Amino acid sequence: MVCSCVNFALMERNLEMNRRELLKCSIALGAALPAVCRVPVCAETSASPARLRSAICAYSFRDALQSRKMKYDDIVNLAVETGVDGIDMTVYWFPDTSDEFLLPLRRLAYKNGVEIYSIAVRTNMCQPTPQLREKELAEVVRWVEVATKLGAGHIRVFGGTVPKGRTEDEAAGWVVEVLKQACDQAGKRGIILGIENHGGITENAGRIVQIVKAVDSPWLGINLDTGNFLKDVFRQSELCVPYAVNVQVKTLIRDDEGRQIPSDWDGFAKLLIRGGYRGYLSLEYEDKENAATAVPRLLSKLKQVIRYNQAS
Repeated sequence: MVCSCVNFALMERNLEMNRRELLKCSIALGAALPAVCRVPVCAETSASPARLRSAICAYSFRDALQSRKMKYDDIVNLAVETGVDGIDMTVYWFPDTSDEFLLPLRRLAYKNGVEIYSIAVRTNMCQPTPQLREKELAEVVRWVEVATKLGAGHIRVFGGTVPKGRTEDEAAGWVVEVLKQACDQAGKRGIILGIENHGGITENAGRIVQIVKAVDSPWLGINLDTGNFLKDVFRQSELCVPYAVNVQVKTLIRDDEGRQIPSDWDGFAKLLIRGGYRGYLSLEYEDKENAATAVPRLLSKLKQVIRYNQAS
């Protein structure tokens, strides 16, 4: 027994000596390597695996929410019943933005294991005067406070439409100006802004990417709506994927003739996975069938598409 203990102690001491020698060699080797060969530990690469999560956009129930036949609590309960991960909470029909409304909604979501990860607001940043741009900025900042209280890490915003008689380049400059300041404010609360491809100044992917690059903030990305491009849908979506911070899926997209055709969810999932997207796919239902029957069925399909493509 004594011999075993002695042998074990000797083995442990030898291992420690070997570890020390290995460390010395590693340090020496590191110092000898050219600087170009040293890769930071935190470096991100495009080869990072994608991670898709399912969500429901509250806008899918716009008629019921607007008529008060449905409450926002019901969206949380639906997320539980359908087994989706998160809610993209369109704010248009909030009764108010008081703590009395927001905090119980956040508590309900948390207690049910559902994430209110995003809120969607209306903005128009193509404003020709400094005063109007300040007003848009103030509106975004107001919603930043709301998102903070709900625990949402993302806000969907619109770029807006180019005023008559002004150029698209001018309007893009105004959008950049507003977003730079808005991102400074949102970043202080840890909230990302996602500018959506929603017609107007954001009708084309190239312009959206240009705006995002010009703002040059870690707190700005693209809220990619797969149903909003009027042509070259997959090509334009692909341009947006590297900057996407939220993705909304629709049942219909447009072909190059402008006709509405069924959306290829499987194709979009593959596009996102190929681009290394990590985040939510939120169903935003806008078709003719009653949302009460269509949405649960479509959410089941969306989850299947996610599971199949992540496993393959």
